[in-house]
Amino acid sequence: MGRLIHFEIHVDNMERAKKFYGEVFGWSFQDWSDYAGLPYFGAVTGEDSELGINGALMQRQSPLPEAGQPVNGFTCTIGVENYDETEEKILANGGTVAMPKYALPGMAWQGYYTDTEGNLFGIHQPDENAK
Repeated sequence: MGRLIHFEIHVDNMERAKKFYGEVFGWSFQDWSDYAGLPYFGAVTGEDSELGINGALMQRQSPLPEAGQPVNGFTCTIGVENYDETEEKILANGGTVAMPKYALPGMAWQGYYTDTEGNLFGIHQPDENAK
């Protein structure tokens, strides 16, 4: 079975992206640029004892996809404890709403946002009472 073990988020402005993901989700970063041969920062997204994976921010190597273009790759969804508080942080740090909060009835709250680099991502708060 092929398990997802790493992700990469392509960015135009590394410092802006590190600030966004650090402020909104509490991620920390390690400079792995020497290994990659380009600006590349490992993203620590949680404790090793928590379910999930770590990834990286890497310097974008091609033009940003046009606005309104369908997703042509993976979309990462990030688990959060409080949807509304996380949305406030996203917006306060330069992110925008791509698809507003909606219920996955009996399971969770879900929504999609665009980061400061034009990338689409989701947030997901488990909640049995969502409807």
